[in-house]
Amino acid sequence: MSTQSTPAPPANDGASYLDLGITLALNDWPALTLAVQSNWGGPTSDDKRAWLCGAVSEMLTERPETDAEDLEDVLIQVMNDEFDVVIDDESAAIVATEIMEMKQYTDRGNFAEIQAMWEVYQRKSQQKSASAAMFKKVDAKDEDQETDEETDEEDDVEMGDAPALVRAPREKAEPEIDDDGFTMVKKKR
Repeated sequence: MSTQSTPAPPANDGASYLDLGITLALNDWPALTLAVQSNWGGPTSDDKRAWLCGAVSEMLTERPETDAEDLEDVLIQVMNDEFDVVIDDESAAIVATEIMEMKQYTDRGNFAEIQAMWEVYQRKSQQKSASAAMFKKVDAKDEDQETDEETDEEDDVEMGDAPALVRAPREKAEPEIDDDGFTMVKKKR
């Protein structure tokens, strides 16, 4: 399982904050996170996410006319091409809009929103690492320890073949004749 790429704290310029914001938004996108954690993009899934962060940043820098719809199309296309994931839950539009809002913040020199996102990301990362430390993976195998397969085999009871199923003989219903001499027809059950 690949590890999540950790964004670095930003320098005090708009481009660095925008790069950080893009990285945070994409790392927070559940569809992309699941694709990376599940290695749907192969063993280099984490690298593909990092590449996507850089590609989005480059696109916004080189093509300032880019809007949220263009960015959404790129995100959907990359998810489909690189991770074999079809995004149809409108989450790409939400992420694209979030990134475009961050671009507007950085263009105005307002870095507070991105700084707040960075602080939230750091707190989440610390909580994840603290909870992960509580679990310890044990690789040593005790030879005296029974496995489920061994236990199941010992507990099995040897049984003979099941008897063949035989249908119970049906009683043939006698025809019912009414007063006029007609035979009453009954439905089969």
